[in-house]
Amino acid sequence: MNQPDPMLSMLEWLCSQMMEAEVTTQLNAEKSERVDGRSGYRSGYRPRRLDTRLGTIYLMVPKIRQGGYIPFFVNAYKRSEAALVSVVQEAYINGVSTRKIERLAKELGIEGISRSQVSEMTKGLNEQVNAFRTRSLDSHEYPILWTDALYEDVRIDGHIVSEAIIVVCGVDEQGKRDILAVEPMLEESFDTYKAVFELLKKRGLKSPKLIISDANKGLVKAVKHCFPGSSWQRCKVHFMRNILAHVPQKQKSTFASELKRIWLAPSDSVARERAHALIEKYKNRFPKATECLEEGLEDSLTFYGYPDLDQRKVASSNMIERLNREIRRRTVVVGIFPNEASYVRLVTSYLMEYSEDWTTSRCYIQKAAISAMLNIQAA
Repeated sequence: MNQPDPMLSMLEWLCSQMMEAEVTTQLNAEKSERVDGRSGYRSGYRPRRLDTRLGTIYLMVPKIRQGGYIPFFVNAYKRSEAALVSVVQEAYINGVSTRKIERLAKELGIEGISRSQVSEMTKGLNEQVNAFRTRSLDSHEYPILWTDALYEDVRIDGHIVSEAIIVVCGVDEQGKRDILAVEPMLEESFDTYKAVFELLKKRGLKSPKLIISDANKGLVKAVKHCFPGSSWQRCKVHFMRNILAHVPQKQKSTFASELKRIWLAPSDSVARERAHALIEKYKNRFPKATECLEEGLEDSLTFYGYPDLDQRKVASSNMIERLNREIRRRTVVVGIFPNEASYVRLVTSYLMEYSEDWTTSRCYIQKAAISAMLNIQAA
């Protein structure tokens, strides 16, 4: 399913805000406001299609009882469409100032727009993202979490640095996915991950039952510190990459095919047997690879303790990695982000669209499996 462009959604929102401001100016009164000197009254809305370079949007145009109302984008379509698209793109990449919105309104012929109306529009552009990032999580329980980080080049204090954004996804008690955290961090350390997890708890997140991630030391330490009693699953895909890094290129394919069989075993006991057989077979040829496997094996088999769950989905962090790849595909057009705020704004805006889509899509994990998981933990 194609994801709707969040910039298109923002364009629709901005057009609606502009129309409301224009009608208020024309009537000399806010909606439902009783004041002397008003020049007319509102009379509902009518639908209007608007085709833009970002895509088609459907707007609800305010109606006025006497005199009528023609939206600004009808009078000067090409100019207004270009200006609106420009300001929306700037809002996502760089943020947008009150002065920019005020100048845009005047260019579109909305002369009487007040500074308070302009401030509300400017504020609203960022509020949509901030509200999503700080919303309460106490209305659901999220027994399974996936976490991973994505990196982009960001300009900070005049220097270009590679900055991470940690993304945390969860599955609720109904088996539906959601985006729980989008937080920037200059380094992946215990302190930064701890801060992210503590913020999630303040927003109402209950301790999960299972957390899936790579084996970043700071992340693992923070998981154990912030969520005592939760199980941690080491992503088998990341683990395999770590192991294969110690195998010569010519032997990688053969070794990898045998390595994969460990996590395809029907039970954890069979998985261990296959792992130990592989270690014995290759310990002299690839000692570092087999040592890596032996040290991390147990953490990579945690998913076997949840037999009702789809093991393909909880044995690795592939789900969130695919999500991050989609985000990178879209952020690559930016190149270097001008600041951290623009980086967070753009990434969050795309993730908001995925989150909305997930609410109406099929369950990612069967509800019966989640219920069984919660009952086992309760027992």
